[in-house]
Amino acid sequence: MSSMMKIERIQARILDIPTIRPHKFSFGAISRQSPVIVQLWLRNGATGFGEAATIGGPSWNEESPESILHAIESYLGPALAGQDASRFEALLQRMDAVCKGNHFAKGAVEMAAVDAVSRTLGVPAWSLLGGKVRESMPLAWTLASGDSAKDIEEAEAMLAARRHRVFKLKIGARAAADDIAHVGRIARALAGRASLTVDINQAWDGNTARRHLPALVASGVTLIEQPVARWNVEALRALTAALPTDALLMADETVCSPQDALQLAQQRACHVFSLKVAKHGGLVRTRAVAAIAEAADIGWYGGTMLETSLGSAASAHVFATLAGRDHGCELFGPQLLVDDIVSTPMTLRDFELHFPDGPGFGVDVVPERLDRFDRARQGLQAVHVDLGRNSKAATAVKD
Repeated sequence: MSSMMKIERIQARILDIPTIRPHKFSFGAISRQSPVIVQLWLRNGATGFGEAATIGGPSWNEESPESILHAIESYLGPALAGQDASRFEALLQRMDAVCKGNHFAKGAVEMAAVDAVSRTLGVPAWSLLGGKVRESMPLAWTLASGDSAKDIEEAEAMLAARRHRVFKLKIGARAAADDIAHVGRIARALAGRASLTVDINQAWDGNTARRHLPALVASGVTLIEQPVARWNVEALRALTAALPTDALLMADETVCSPQDALQLAQQRACHVFSLKVAKHGGLVRTRAVAAIAEAADIGWYGGTMLETSLGSAASAHVFATLAGRDHGCELFGPQLLVDDIVSTPMTLRDFELHFPDGPGFGVDVVPERLDRFDRARQGLQAVHVDLGRNSKAATAVKD
């Protein structure tokens, strides 16, 4: 093991960044994002960054910004003291040994290790993840105000600026008939100029989905994401089999681990996997899920947890390496935030997100912006893990 690649120190902290508008889901709405930013130092002095973003705290799954921070401080950080950062799978196995689950936390730490190693070698992260097979992907934008007129106005502005022509609609919070009418109004306004996806975020039961999915397809929706609860694989299977041929069903919350992916593939329970680095537990395991999709002739979609440009760029690097049939990506998180934490974000041009070439993830974090949004500056606690001494110290940072 090269001593220069040994992990020296990790710092993790929670940021609170307002969004440009409320972002509504079937389970509620958010007006700020609270990503956990991880910074990892190697013995050679190189540093890398990682990110774990949740949606609405623990509303999306079991992890919250606070639990992610705690897992890194108390378990994951000490387990990686002095380890070779370039042995990514070995790092994941060590983290698994001391902490079950906690995929978001593990993914953020692995991400920081990949960034630090890539920067040490002076290469883009994608070169360590299998090599790039695509330069860009179509970028979707989510219309989530809940107001049809506002959503149409927002979509028209995006089309005029040549930023997005794939739109996702968040539904499920209202009665199904009201949601169908909302989708129909937007579909008619954008007919022939954009494609539509709906995300129901597990809000419907199997019978509701069976009754109403055909109406969504008839209105022009081509991709339907997670209509039923994550555990309801049988309903997903039945809906996939019954869905009209001009639309596809996408699993999101149901497909987290490679084992989940294998079960869905065996049961033919979806047409597309939504890939998200956070829920899969890192970049390496995202590739494992994608490999099952390719082997099973299942498409994939580059999902988001509304990360900053840091987490979005990390996702872009792994998406750039994936073969198989893609259905675009939605790495629009930075555009939803009032400010970013990097000096130069990824390029969005002619409806495509163009992937950066590094070194590392190809974006440079601005320390002053981390400080600006650091929750610790509001009198709460930032946690610093000193791996060189294999000890923990919590430091409160005051204004």
